[in-house]
Amino acid sequence: MTTKSLIAAAAGVVALALGLSGCVAGEGSSLAPDTAVDSGSWSSDQLTVDFATYNPLSLIIKNEGWLEDTLGDDVAVTWIQSSGSAAANDALRSGSIDVGSTAGSAALLVRANGSPIKTIDIYSQPNWSAIVVAADSPIQSAADLRGKNIAANAGTDPYFFLLQTLAEAGIGLDEVTITQLQHADGKTALEAGTVDAWAGLDPLMSASVVNAGSRIVYDNPDFNSYGFLNATESFLEKSPDLAQLVVDAYEKARQWAADNPDDAAAIFADVAGIDLPIANSVLLERTNLAIDPAPGDAQRAVLNVIGPVFVESGAVASQQQIDDALDSLFDTSFIDSADPSRVDE
Repeated sequence: MTTKSLIAAAAGVVALALGLSGCVAGEGSSLAPDTAVDSGSWSSDQLTVDFATYNPLSLIIKNEGWLEDTLGDDVAVTWIQSSGSAAANDALRSGSIDVGSTAGSAALLVRANGSPIKTIDIYSQPNWSAIVVAADSPIQSAADLRGKNIAANAGTDPYFFLLQTLAEAGIGLDEVTITQLQHADGKTALEAGTVDAWAGLDPLMSASVVNAGSRIVYDNPDFNSYGFLNATESFLEKSPDLAQLVVDAYEKARQWAADNPDDAAAIFADVAGIDLPIANSVLLERTNLAIDPAPGDAQRAVLNVIGPVFVESGAVASQQQIDDALDSLFDTSFIDSADPSRVDE
């Protein structure tokens, strides 16, 4: 079966799963924490986590200093910015961070290719990717991408959004040129006219639309995977108490964002370097934080569509690797035990 026909056949299932994302059950795991969080005897004196403009909850946690307040002098907290899912996965793989945020598609990709990560929280359901062209571009639809030079950051959701878009339009990978660029560089290249199109990522994409007049020519929420919070199996086994605290903080941030939308947008605008109206647009119109945070059936339904794209594009060698990764990626034990009240302010 071709990618195009697979996506078409699964579209109804995916739409239903997305609609039920607030009430589906998560999948179990064997990595449950043995003890509750104990602020007097942490498993390590170091905790390194990422923050990213595509992960609004991470910005709130960092800005409010909740991890530092809870851990005190016992554990040094280090924050490292991730420029995209590929960068976060590289940092997890190298041990540079303990917990990192990626798109679901990127988490599946590295797990399928042997990286021992687990998804411990779903931080958002974003519509963060789309195909963008310059204001004066003759391109009007995805069908017009044939023969064009398209900027994309391999290993990230916009890249996989592009692959699905091309498949749906019946355009082969050999019929386009994909130029590998980091997200910010892709935006720059599009606005400078050195590429014909860009697989964009918010908030950079929305900023380009507002400030440079760029146009979104193809937008499809079903082609975006969720925001996944990941950690390596070794970290979860060594420091389940710290992993639990991070998840507790994420759930505190989720409620804080709902209670303080203006403040959340202000933090987002400041870190991303964008105007407040753009930040409000991304958070309120293109990001859903009010979701079931337990990784489970809704996310698996989306990844079941994306997985075969990896195989057809050569990013993963076999469908069996995809299936095995989907069977082992999710760990709901930490979100099942989450208690935001354990996080100090």
